[in-house]
This record gives sequence, structure tokens and C-alpha cells, in this order.
Amino acid sequence: MSGLVGKVVAVTGASSGIGAATAVELAGKGAAVVLGARRTDRLEAVVARIRGEGGRAVMVEVDVTARADLEKLVGVAVDRFGRLDVLVGNAGVTRIGPVADLDVDGWDAMIDVNLRGVLHGIAAALPVFRSQGRGHFVTTVSTSGLKIVPTQAVYASTKNAVRTLLEALRQESTDGTLRTTSISPGYVRTELVDHLDDPEQREQARQAMATLGIAPEAVARAIAFAIEQADDVEIGDITIRPTRQG
Repeated sequence: MSGLVGKVVAVTGASSGIGAATAVELAGKGAAVVLGARRTDRLEAVVARIRGEGGRAVMVEVDVTARADLEKLVGVAVDRFGRLDVLVGNAGVTRIGPVADLDVDGWDAMIDVNLRGVLHGIAAALPVFRSQGRGHFVTTVSTSGLKIVPTQAVYASTKNAVRTLLEALRQESTDGTLRTTSISPGYVRTELVDHLDDPEQREQARQAMATLGIAPEAVARAIAFAIEQADDVEIGDITIRPTRQG
């Protein structure tokens, strides 16, 4: 029997890509999933698929930059299913360009979603995890934080900030009640780069993903692996990328 049976998992950024694939994967292994994202039409489609396959799923409109939305996501999980075992923080945005471009608005967006959004999730879920005596934070980071390259300075900084945050939280929580996992995907076929403003950069990123990218379901399986371990086992970091990625 899967170690996911009966677990309650909330997923942000669940309307597409890694988030949607993770919700489907976890529900297929017996977890109840609470999906959060801004695009409710997409969420409805994912929830319908999960329910059509016999799984349990509900949805909440969530903007991770709004702390109240994360509190609502966690509250729905507890109200509907009686508890929350795992929060998968997957929402993220990227902007690519040299620091000298001074894309301050882009910097703010990445800080607000990629870092502050994770902090909002921790603030919402940690009290629940403490009261239950158990909980697990799984957060999508990036290989961009492992191999620093030009044009990704601020994006990589936000991802490394989250990696540092989770490691510090882990060290503060060695009483056995809390687990943390950082998932660092490389090129994955998602819509992440579709929102890049520069058409040339957007097309280059799309081509790289089309050529090298692995399916989001591969990352979802890695997330499931981390979650389904026994309670006394913590998978702290997983790096998952295409075998051809440099």
C-alpha cells in the first residue's frame, strides 16, 4: 500500500505543469488533494480529471502573494479533510535578463511569488503542523540555483533563498514533527517561460524546453517519493533534470 493513502496534501501553482501533475499523481496514489492557483478554469479541469479517476480533490482560488489566500487554502484542507499533512509550494514565476537591465518590477514579482509566497505558506501551515505533531513542506526550487548563469541572477537568488529557508527550518525542527524537502528541477516542459516579456528570450527558452525538457510527471513522481517515506525519514533535497542538461 502506498505511503500516500489517506494523506491530505495542498498544492500551490496547481493549475498546470508540475503542480497539476503532482496533484494528479498524489491523488492517484490515494491522497486527498487541495489545489490552489489563480486560474480557476484550469483548476476545475484538473479537479474534474482527478474525480473522474476516482480521486479526492477540491480547489481554492489562490494568489500566493496574498497571505490570506494561503490561510484559506490550509483552512479548506482542514475543514474538508480534518487535517493537512503536506504543503507543496510550487507556484513560481521567472524573468530573465542581465541585472543591468534594472527590471525592478520583474525582481519584485519574483521575490513576491517565489520567496514571499513560500513564506506565506509556511506561516499558514506551520501552526497546523505543530498542533498535529506532524507535517511536511515540499517546495519546488530550481537547478538555476545550483548552476549560476548570466541573466538569471535574481531568479536564482529567490530560489536559493528558499533553499536556505527550508534548511534553516529543518534545523529548527529536529524534534521529529516536521519534514522539509527541496525539489530542484532542471528543464521541464511547463508554461513557466511563456510569460517572459522579451520575445527572443521567450522563444529561446521555449526551444530549450522543447529540446531538452522532461515531462512534469517526472517531477511529480519525485515529489511523491519524498512524501511517501516513513515519518522518520526525510528526503531533504532532490535534483531532477534531463540527462542531456549541462
